[in-house]
Amino acid sequence: MVEISNRTVQPKSFFSVDRELAGLKVLLIKAKGGFGNRMLSAVTGVVLAELGGRVPVIDWRDGTYAPAGVNVYPLLFQDPVGIDPAYYDDEREVAPALWSGQLASHPVDIVSQRFPRSHSSPFIYRKLSIDLAGEDPPQTVGVFWSYLPKLLRLRHRMNRDPRFAGRSRGEIIHEKLQLHFTPTPLVLNAVDALFADRGRAVIGVHVRFTDRKVSISRIERELRRLRKRLPDSDIFLATDNAEIQTRIKESFQRVFLVDKALTCDGRALHEAADTFEDPLREARNALIDMWALARCDWLIHSSQSTFSVTAALIGKIPPTRQIDVDGTNLKVILKQCFQSLS
Repeated sequence: MVEISNRTVQPKSFFSVDRELAGLKVLLIKAKGGFGNRMLSAVTGVVLAELGGRVPVIDWRDGTYAPAGVNVYPLLFQDPVGIDPAYYDDEREVAPALWSGQLASHPVDIVSQRFPRSHSSPFIYRKLSIDLAGEDPPQTVGVFWSYLPKLLRLRHRMNRDPRFAGRSRGEIIHEKLQLHFTPTPLVLNAVDALFADRGRAVIGVHVRFTDRKVSISRIERELRRLRKRLPDSDIFLATDNAEIQTRIKESFQRVFLVDKALTCDGRALHEAADTFEDPLREARNALIDMWALARCDWLIHSSQSTFSVTAALIGKIPPTRQIDVDGTNLKVILKQCFQSLS
């Protein structure tokens, strides 16, 4: 059960209908992309829901890691709310109105139908989401969708709310990730097994090298420097590329990793999920990677990847123990600033 605005709501079984939900104001939180993007953007949705007195309902039926129409979120995480988003599929009183009667759809489908020339627009999400900066709309069902986190656009509202005022964004994100994104025991037990009996410090290394490539030479250079300071350390490697995996294992001793499917066509793992023998298993493997990185003492990564950024937030890895190979990349910094404020 979950306590919502002094009411106790029983978690719903899949595709069930519960009269207790009638009249309850909810915010359906849609998704796109890999785990880093969808988790951090969902945190924005959770905060937006709380600011508006709504119940956050995470709706990941977009077809990534499960057939379209199946909500993969409760299959991977311990859902503290337990409301099936399908209950609202035929709802007509929705904000924004373009979702009326179409709540089973994926945001990309809505964009294709209504705004076919706007797929690459950084502002298109505003048409598919309730207003982040304004007052909460009266409709019972609201929708939030963004490809990226947008907490900065909520900063003025958050500063006026005692639940958020005076707290750092990192602290708030960590809190919401703990509440809404604790993986299932299957994932957590696998992470525990990876770290069992490891008495050494562990250096986490994340290398994205498919659709978005980090500088492997910079990663290796920083890893050699840190390994020189910590000669007895182990290395946990999370990557999406088989060649990089082999290269790191051959170049450094005491490397451990998750045995998972890797693509051979340059696509990101989440984009290639439908080619895997067991997509849900590979989704769990990705989460094992993320939570293992969060358990590391040090993290070498690129902040271009929301996957490793999310891991650092989950594990509360301090900046002094993170080596961001793009930390001084002006192009990356300006892009991130624009994305967070747009």
